[in-house]
Amino acid sequence: MNELGELRILVVCLGNICRSPMAHGVLMRKLERAGLGDRVHVDSAGTGDYHIGKGPDTRARMAAGARGYDISQLRARQVEPVDFHLYDLVLAADKANLSDLLALAPGAPERNKVRLLLAYGGQGREEVPDPYEGDWNDFALALDLIEDAADGLVAAIARGDWNRHATA
Repeated sequence: MNELGELRILVVCLGNICRSPMAHGVLMRKLERAGLGDRVHVDSAGTGDYHIGKGPDTRARMAAGARGYDISQLRARQVEPVDFHLYDLVLAADKANLSDLLALAPGAPERNKVRLLLAYGGQGREEVPDPYEGDWNDFALALDLIEDAADGLVAAIARGDWNRHATA
């Protein structure tokens, strides 16, 4: 937490145009609804540099929008080493990005901040499948998993035990 007592969360996928912006939007909305929006800062990024500066994929915007999440203003960026100092929790969409984040983290304290998003939910799954090469159903499944994990994370934040979940 920063000096203002604000929890800072970074959600990460590969290109920062599908899963992580959807998770960003879902988390922000659920935190606001829980009355925690002013205590938690959420951002998203990608481990790859493929889409820097671009908005979320049209299908991600449409799928999120259909559920009431506006992610249209988000822009893709790449994870930087400084992010591990700026954020309290770095949540990876899948194991490949988890591995990349752990390799990028400058030290053990920073690696301890990294975990899978679905550690907070996931309906028995560990990874949010990448919907980029898929269809509408793939985006819907990704959102289902993200919403479930977001509910679990928001509940953990409200209880004050968001950091109890197993680390990577």
